[in-house]
Amino acid sequence: MFEHRSQPLLPRRKFVHRLLRSLAFGLVLLVFSLGGGMAGYHYLEGLPWLDAFLNAAMIMSGMGPVATLQSSAGKLFAGCYALYCGIALITAAAVILSPVVHRLFHRFHLEEEKKD
Repeated sequence: MFEHRSQPLLPRRKFVHRLLRSLAFGLVLLVFSLGGGMAGYHYLEGLPWLDAFLNAAMIMSGMGPVATLQSSAGKLFAGCYALYCGIALITAAAVILSPVVHRLFHRFHLEEEKKD
């Protein structure tokens, strides 16, 4: 997916395309995660869709649920969903930022090789 350090730096246009592709993949992961959280709150706790969105978004952001959970299934779901969201958020950030970090490291190594 990324060029080897012996290859030249990717042209800016191709880099932007790679960055947009990574951004799209990261956003799809976040939207999928938010949708799963909404479905869980809606079907397990009986929350209306808007309240389910609010709870899922609050857990994804690390703030915690807004509605008081009534059922054991809802509480178990909320705990598992919170753990999943932590991993999903870190993964999405890594996917989105990986082209930028790779380009910085690649540029650093190109400059280092030119000095030798």
